Amino acid sequence: MIDVKNLSKSFGKHLVLDNISEHISPGEKVVVIGPSGSGKSTFLRCLNLLEEPSGGSITFDGTVITDPKTDINKIRRQMGMVFQHFNLFPNMTIRKNITLAPVRTGLMKQEEADETALTLLKRVGLEEKENSYPAQLSGGQKQRIAIVRALAMRPKLMLFDEPTSALDPEMVGEVLEVMKELAEEGMTMVVVTHEMGFAREVGTRVLFMDGGKILEQNEPHAFFDAPREERTREFLSKVL
Repeated sequence: MIDVKNLSKSFGKHLVLDNISEHISPGEKVVVIGPSGSGKSTFLRCLNLLEEPSGGSITFDGTVITDPKTDINKIRRQMGMVFQHFNLFPNMTIRKNITLAPVRTGLMKQEEADETALTLLKRVGLEEKENSYPAQLSGGQKQRIAIVRALAMRPKLMLFDEPTSALDPEMVGEVLEVMKELAEEGMTMVVVTHEMGFAREVGTRVLFMDGGKILEQNEPHAFFDAPREERTREFLSKVL
């Protein structure tokens, strides 16, 4: 579904991504871990061109999205994105937050979008919040709404950028539960996270990044139980 070739990204003289090549197949749940400043979030944000790569190419579902002629906004409709800080519109009700993009892009008429929003809200146990505003919700509720908002566009791929790191510890579980259900339904997911339990339980593959490179990757059982690289072992010894 995603093919990354020789991806690099610099901010000024600072090289953040160093010649990364990676392939993500449909249905995979790829979990990206690593220390702060390793390039994890930049890598994720390059996948839908929220960050403009400095070099290399990215192909999504057969379309080279790094080609300047590609309509990236059209492609992004197929790539749901969930951010660390929710990014909900504070002046809109929860229902409006969810229905805005499907209606504005022509994916759905308002009536269908409203029905979809309610179905998705029921799924995450928040149907009674449809007329509330983001300020009236807890962090965990906001993040579940952010996931629902992305799902309303019926994406082929979901990108998660540290979706639980801004939450109080007791709210983390309710967000991870929604993500686990998505994974079980076969959604293709790329997740940048510090939640090692989630990586072990839900990931089909774990990537460890440091210094702008993918130093090691494997299926979760082998990755956590028998890491090959010294740097990976050092990192895991501090977080497990």
